[in-house]
Amino acid sequence: MSKSLLEQLPEIVAKGRQQAEKILESIEGRHRVQLQTREIVLPAKDAVAQDWITRQHRQAQRDAAFSPTQSALIDPVQPGLNAAPEAPWTNRLIYGDNLLAMAALLAGDEHTPSLRGKVDLIYIDPPFDSKADYRTKVTLPGVELEQKPTVIEQFAYSDTWSDGTASYLAMITPRLILMRELMSDSGSIYVHLDWHVGHYVKIVMDEVFGKDNFVNEIAWKRSHAHGDSGQGASHFGRVTEGIYFYSLSGSHYWDAPYEPYTEEILTRDYKYTDPTSGERFRLMPVDGPGGAAKGNPYYEFLGVLGYWRYSLETMQKLYENGEIVLSSTGRSLSRKKFLKDAKGTPITDFWNDVNRISPTSSERLDYPTQKPEALLDRIIRASCPKNGLVADFNGGSGTTAAVAEKLGRRWITSDLGKPACMIMRKRLIDQDAQPFLYQAIGDYQVEAAKASLGRDFRIGDLSQIVLSLYGALPLPPEDNPTRNLGQVTAGGSKTLVLADSPNKLTGAATLKKAIAQRDTLLGGWDKVVVLGWNFEPSIGETITALNDSRLEVLVIPPDLMDRLKKKGGLEKLRGSVRFSSLQYLTIWPVERKASTVRAEPVEATASPSTGSGRTDETLTVRLRNYVLLSPEAINLDEANRAKLQAIANAEPLALIEYWAVDPNYDGRVFRSVWQDYRGNTANDGDPLRVVTQAVLTVPANPGPRQVCVRVVDVFGFEAEVVATVAAA
Repeated sequence: MSKSLLEQLPEIVAKGRQQAEKILESIEGRHRVQLQTREIVLPAKDAVAQDWITRQHRQAQRDAAFSPTQSALIDPVQPGLNAAPEAPWTNRLIYGDNLLAMAALLAGDEHTPSLRGKVDLIYIDPPFDSKADYRTKVTLPGVELEQKPTVIEQFAYSDTWSDGTASYLAMITPRLILMRELMSDSGSIYVHLDWHVGHYVKIVMDEVFGKDNFVNEIAWKRSHAHGDSGQGASHFGRVTEGIYFYSLSGSHYWDAPYEPYTEEILTRDYKYTDPTSGERFRLMPVDGPGGAAKGNPYYEFLGVLGYWRYSLETMQKLYENGEIVLSSTGRSLSRKKFLKDAKGTPITDFWNDVNRISPTSSERLDYPTQKPEALLDRIIRASCPKNGLVADFNGGSGTTAAVAEKLGRRWITSDLGKPACMIMRKRLIDQDAQPFLYQAIGDYQVEAAKASLGRDFRIGDLSQIVLSLYGALPLPPEDNPTRNLGQVTAGGSKTLVLADSPNKLTGAATLKKAIAQRDTLLGGWDKVVVLGWNFEPSIGETITALNDSRLEVLVIPPDLMDRLKKKGGLEKLRGSVRFSSLQYLTIWPVERKASTVRAEPVEATASPSTGSGRTDETLTVRLRNYVLLSPEAINLDEANRAKLQAIANAEPLALIEYWAVDPNYDGRVFRSVWQDYRGNTANDGDPLRVVTQAVLTVPANPGPRQVCVRVVDVFGFEAEVVATVAAA
């Protein structure tokens, strides 16, 4: 007989602890998980009409990319929360599994110290409905596609619910433990759930954080009263969700929230008016309840003998200020509490004043689990000090980061879904956020392989698996010392197959080596196929320049190891893995023109050599074409795939969701100082297309300039092109 969920709980928690302990042990070693910065985003969305303040903000963002101190955005020594206010900190948006993201944050690296014990507030809103439909609707000009979750999202989600609530608890337990490690001594955590799993998660949180550190179970009334009996339901209308609030210790930060008094309270309680000031007030007791047992002083004041809340000295001062009132009977005293000094009614654990997002709200992003900003505003104000650090490891639509940004708090957010990360990136750019990092898990494939094959696996083992799934037989060891070469023989044709390392960027050097091996190894081959995990930004240009019809470059599915682990073995995956072609971007030649001298005010602290102006130059960047990777690699049914192919053929640039420009690319980190994206109507009236031209004014550079352009398509795939532009 199978165990009940209650009987399984101790084992679930124990295994979760073991998993978390292994992660905590691994971050002390040399091969720890790290974050890779994919983009430094300096928000400056393209717009036609801008007021003076916006222009100044955009110019300041761009100037920051060229200032001598801009390296602090790339290689910052991030401070602890006790560091000086001027110490650099850059907010971050992380794409990837939050378990690995937290491991990387706990580990730190040479640029960013560990964030263990540094996070003031964590809010998470994990998925809690096992029957939810997370398909994405993609609206393109003249057509709407319905995309199922990506394979990596599907497997993460199916793993979460494979055994119902038990597997959900197995997923969340080690994550809660790592969150505890990140929290500061005065930190708090809010976990947003509903009736599906909330009561079980509370038991786990009691184990992880301690029952004594439970603070509140908040009931948020997310919708108006309704019943579901019309749809055949036989239960009361479900209108609330639960938010479980725990602290790390009994000394958590707390700034109690209040709501304004209702007219009823004002009329009932603040019914007196001070004849001198005209201020409204109410009368509050000054007697000390509990008497001597509570340590209240005993004395006579204005002829009334008793125990009081205040010392005689304090009572005398209040009286001199006109705040102590003797009753008409002469038997009791009261204190005036003025309305102007009142904060309002304290907020309780039942929140019925925060409305869900209406269909017409300016907040609405059409993200299925989006929460209203007012909800996060209340939580952040109450539990995170100004300049404190807020984290949300189920970022979703980005409400936590957006509100933290507005309230002057630092933030970290992450999500496993590329669509969610794009929504967050656009949302933060839209609100002119401070510069932030867009990061991904470093060597994600290696970490996934370790999870599937064991921590001691070798890269050669992974190459052998990739070759096998492609259908290639390994070459003899004497011709294949690194174990990454295979062969496919069919119809008298011989194809050499090279599986590149996940630790490398596949680029020109790898392709040239593969061509040389094709032509010389074992007497030569008809064709060579290169299978890569990660690619140099200029890979498309490299393939075009090589112009070799006997060379093919394919992408190894980034979720391959997740699939291997979930499917239960190599044999079950054979024949079902698609190695897709690369997507790539082309642009027209970048135009570069010198501009006139831009006058600037000279600050009093400026050196004599600073001058009163600066020479700028103008760059014009135009998109030319975007070639999507094989539509077969996208999780669409046949009808939707046909629609996609039609758009890709007729208007390929309509597939671009977001594009950005780094006019001074250093070859290491992409700094976007100009962005446009679908839905940005500040520059045109078309919400379904991006503009195809960017005009940037940047500080003049006497030599050649490297301009990098990056696009992200509607499915989350990225492509880049780097152009070297001669001096103007």
